[in-house]
Formats: sequence, C-alpha cells, structure tokens
Amino acid sequence: MARKYDVKIVLENGTEYPGYSFGFKTERVCEIVFNTSMVGYQEIVSDPSYTYQMVVMTYPLIGNYGITDDDYETKTPTIGGMIVREYNDMPSNFRYTKTLSEVLEENGIPGIYGVDTRKLTRVIRDEGSQKVIICDIDKPISEAMEIINATPLKHDAVSVVSCKKRWYSRTSSHKFNVVAVDCGIKLNIIRSLNSRGCNVTIVPYNTTAEEIDFMKPDGVFLSNGPGDPEDVTPVIETVKKLRGKYPIFGICLGHQLISLAYGAKTYKLKFGHRGGNHPVKNLLNGKIEITSQNHSYAVDPESVRGTGLEITHMNILDNTVEGVECTADKIFSVQYHPESAPGPEDSGYLFDRFIDIMKGVEANA
Repeated sequence: MARKYDVKIVLENGTEYPGYSFGFKTERVCEIVFNTSMVGYQEIVSDPSYTYQMVVMTYPLIGNYGITDDDYETKTPTIGGMIVREYNDMPSNFRYTKTLSEVLEENGIPGIYGVDTRKLTRVIRDEGSQKVIICDIDKPISEAMEIINATPLKHDAVSVVSCKKRWYSRTSSHKFNVVAVDCGIKLNIIRSLNSRGCNVTIVPYNTTAEEIDFMKPDGVFLSNGPGDPEDVTPVIETVKKLRGKYPIFGICLGHQLISLAYGAKTYKLKFGHRGGNHPVKNLLNGKIEITSQNHSYAVDPESVRGTGLEITHMNILDNTVEGVECTADKIFSVQYHPESAPGPEDSGYLFDRFIDIMKGVEANA
C-alpha cells in the first residue's frame, strides 16, 4: 500500500504543498529559500547561515550519499528545515556514517519530501522569500495561516550560532596568528586558514576590539553568518576600531559588516543567492569566477561611494556587489564563499591574498 501524505508546508501566500515527513517531525515557522547546488546537502544542512530558514533543494535527489563525519561545516546544525523532491534513505557511499534523516532527527530539524520543488522554486523566484510553516497534513489551512501571521521572523540568529567562549584551531609550523570573529563560521574556513600556516583563535561575535588587541593577532577574519547584518552591531563597532590596525578579511556576512562599518548600506534581496553556480567578475583583473553563495542581503553599490571602499567584484547576473576593499587600511571582503566545499575552487586565491597582506605587514614591521 502506498504511503499516505502525513505532513505539509503552507506558504505565507496561502498555498499548501503536501508531502512525506523525514527527519524530526515537528511544527515550525521559518523563512523559505531555495538552493541551486547539485551536491553538498550535508554542507548546506550544517551551514549556520541557514538558521531559521527552510531550504528548498532544486536538485531532485537528496540523501543518496548519506552524511559523513568529516564533512560538517558546524558540529550542531541549526537549519530550519529541508524541502526536497525525492529523498533517498539508503545511501551508496563507503564513507557515510548516518543517513540525512537520522541527522535531522537528532538535531530537531524537520524535513518533507514528495513536493513539487520546481513549482515551489518558481513561486519563491517570482514572489520572493516569505514565511512558511511545516505542519501535520490534517491542520486546517486557516489555522496554519493564523500561526504564520502571528509568528515574526527572529533577529537573534548570530547570537544563537556564535561560539560562547573562544576556542583554538592550531596547525604545525604556523607562521601567523589569526583571530576569527565567529558570526556563524563554517569549519572549512578554519581549515583553509590552517592549511596556509595560520593558528586560528575563534572568538564570539561580541568580542570587543580591546580584547582582540590584547591577543596581538597578525590578522583578523570576519565570518559568514545568518540574518540581517544591521542587527550585528557589536561586530560593526569592532571593525570601526580595528580597521587600519590589522589586515582584515571578511566573507559573506563579514563582507556586509565591513561595508556597514565604512558607512555603506545594505538591503534585502528578493530571494537571495544560494548555490554553487554564480558568475562573478573580478574588476581588478577582468576574470570571471564561478562562485558558491548563500545570503539574503547585499551591499548597495551607490552607498559605497565616498566611504573609502572600492568595489572589486560584481555579480554578472544581477549587478550586486560581490567584493570591496580599502588598500590603505589593509581590509578586503567578498560576498561569496571561496572556502565552499563542495563547490567551485576559482576563488581560493583570496585566502592567499590575506596571507600575502600579513606577510607584507610583517616585512615592514
């Protein structure tokens, strides 16, 4: 006998999509977004930037290679939920240690499959990101809409995912000491710094500039993370105090926070950028990079004028700002993810550039 629908999602626009549950069965309201990556669902599930978001995977088959202990981007996933077309609970991968459903269940994350994800993606593309509820199939749509309307989207995501105490990731024969401000940092960023000879001290997002000064780092890194950058005022203030003192490199949310610290403005995109196939033009050398992205907000290009920042990268698809720098202050950032794994490898040079800036400071000391 065919399995009956046991769960559904209801969008803020009043439409509903029935399906089958996997992972942890619960009722939850999130923001719905989509991701166009063909692989990497484990990295997506464990990326802290998806906190409070329910992700529609446009690639139809999810779960087929399971979950591997070595491939997490954070130890405790905080994604709001997963929406997929076809879920495979019998992985074919010699490295897998758990199924995707088992990991979601352990971390209290709901999933739904059997949904027409092509139609759902077009709705988000045309109408924009919106609230969604995942609930029991028998819940009347009127009740679901009442819950959606009464549930505001949260603004405390960075404080939820940031570490509470500093911690260390060391490497042998290190050359530099980097302080990484954790707004929801991905582990592969730390791995990328370690592999280039950096000992990394990861600190909470609300660590003060004075505390970072006391650590005497060779450079400061500002991480990715979830939510509206204007909510993360502690990091904006820290950047204002540290700019010009140390080489600073920011990725994703870190890029937006650097821009805000210099006086630029940010705004929310209609449906964001999420996936491993976004073309970005490097304005410094004219090259095109294929990039991996995950963000809802962007820097207003007009607002960058007169701030002391220069726009270095632009998105070819929609002309959004993808990178800025201030060479005088030894500070630069990109909106996309050069560390993305799995993902394009076009942008790994950005970590090398950070190393080169720190080398230059050392040589001139």
